[in-house]
Amino acid sequence: MKRKSIRQLLDGYKKKQFSPVEITREYVREIKNRDPVYNAYITVTKEHALRKAKRLEKKWNRGKNAGMLFGIPLSYKDNLATKDVRTTNGSGIYRSFIPVRTAAVIRRANKENAIMLGKNNMHEFALGITSNNPHYGPVRNPWNIEYSPGGSSGGSAAAVAGNMSVASIGTDTGGSVRIPAASCGIAGLKPTYGTLPTSGVDFVSWTMDHAGPLAANMDDLAIIMDALTRKDYSRYLIANIRGMRIGVPINFFNEHIEEETLRLYQAALAALGMLGAVLVDVDTSFLYGYQECGLTIAAAEAGYVHRDDIACCLMEMGADVRAILESSLEITSLQYITALHKKEEYTKAFKRIFKQVDVLATPTLPIPPRRIGVESVTFGSYTENIFDAMTRYTEIFNMTGMPALTLPCGITEQEQLPVGLQLIADHHREDHLIRTGYSYEQSELGGYYVKRDQIISGTCGF
Repeated sequence: MKRKSIRQLLDGYKKKQFSPVEITREYVREIKNRDPVYNAYITVTKEHALRKAKRLEKKWNRGKNAGMLFGIPLSYKDNLATKDVRTTNGSGIYRSFIPVRTAAVIRRANKENAIMLGKNNMHEFALGITSNNPHYGPVRNPWNIEYSPGGSSGGSAAAVAGNMSVASIGTDTGGSVRIPAASCGIAGLKPTYGTLPTSGVDFVSWTMDHAGPLAANMDDLAIIMDALTRKDYSRYLIANIRGMRIGVPINFFNEHIEEETLRLYQAALAALGMLGAVLVDVDTSFLYGYQECGLTIAAAEAGYVHRDDIACCLMEMGADVRAILESSLEITSLQYITALHKKEEYTKAFKRIFKQVDVLATPTLPIPPRRIGVESVTFGSYTENIFDAMTRYTEIFNMTGMPALTLPCGITEQEQLPVGLQLIADHHREDHLIRTGYSYEQSELGGYYVKRDQIISGTCGF
């Protein structure tokens, strides 16, 4: 099935080129064919989706295509509660858990007449970045099934990249939307903290958790945000960034990074400059060592959230998740409060930066995707565990609560894997991100999207 954008689907419904039932059946068929390979879904809600599509089709037949997401097939990360549909949080402990309510962000999508295809596989308890799940199996990257899709929203990213969902809603505590989006060659947005509701989300950290969309392109991403917020983000889809000031870090974000990733990032910066943006050097040396602060906050809060699970079922968890939750028991109140104070200092430092620039541009990740099971990364003589490496450029913006967007900026030559560009703005300035991301996309990514879909279609002979 050829990939269709949200706008193409809505236009097709309007012109009676196809119906919601026909489109839903196509996506159900794609899931049936592809997901045994990609393992992007824990639960496929085929009957639920077709029932909803048939209800919408009755409205469609009467010319009532109400809703910004009318008939758009979406998937949801499996830590977002869905009434009467099991929600596992990627854990074996909750394999049979059926919520009695639906997460607020999904209710918003439902109100706009989206269709739920299913619940996406993820890293257990959203406490990791590989989506190598010990209970439901590893999610596989559609670019190369031997590689990780990133995490923790790995199933969401794989579903969108693999054309098994038009878009998905995930969560992001330290990069969990942006890391898999970059690893799977799609777009992902962590909006400003609190922009999307987290009621009904199985928390990791109440001070750092964000809900956010993953989509195949900037237009789809903006439409999803329109629908979930009732604000007009699509009006910022303007291919003009002339005079916009884009900050380029002179340190931290260009260190311990693979050469090809750095090259593609620098090429993206040059392209932004050619589009008329003013590139401004920015000092981010204050970030050295920040990850200890972020992990202290996230681990302490995760330990509280999962206190009952720790008491009853610690040994039923995967080893990496168990280690994080065990570490939470050693964090003192003084360490936690000190980390919260440092978090505020980091926020103030970035506030000062955004008085000088409109957008900050960084690599999303220091590395392309890694093979499933890889646990460490080496940069010259420096070796780092993969969790620290993959969250190094992303987690800080969960701590500050500032909006951060990832979109593709190229493909590695030898392994043919995607690399992401991260754009960050001040609180509530998603308009800068959408405008910059869209301008870059329209100028640079037309050929990329064609190649992406060719590579993914050939992964398993689809």
